[in-house]
Amino acid sequence: MANITERVTELIRQTVEDQGVSLWDVRFVKEGASHYLRIYIDKPEGIDINDCTNVSHAIDPLLDEADPIDCAYYLEVCSPGIERELLRDAHYQTALGKTVRIKLYHAIDGQKEFTGILRSFDGSFVLEEDGATRSFERSTVSKIVLADE
Repeated sequence: MANITERVTELIRQTVEDQGVSLWDVRFVKEGASHYLRIYIDKPEGIDINDCTNVSHAIDPLLDEADPIDCAYYLEVCSPGIERELLRDAHYQTALGKTVRIKLYHAIDGQKEFTGILRSFDGSFVLEEDGATRSFERSTVSKIVLADE
């Protein structure tokens, strides 16, 4: 499925950006008997239904022509939401200085979830919580999301 998302990303990125939005993520998932191609878009002032409709209409012909998916699927274009999952370095970059919630695979001192301001990321994520900083190795983090402030 990674190949599908990579191919679709490459195929649609420029067209999405030509619509005045950025491509946040592409996911191809199976839910029940159905497959869904979900295109997540974003822009600084937020996404509305018109953005989703415009992007859907712009990329639909590209997907039809290239036919990168060999089964029937539903196309959904949507916002990543307020508490969006951060997945890539570009996402972490946009979250610097903002409040994030980190979930760990294994508890530290009985705690698996931490919330704080993302100060940096490299080999680890550095959060500031109540004036103190705490570092989390990337390999220990199961999920990081932008926290609704």
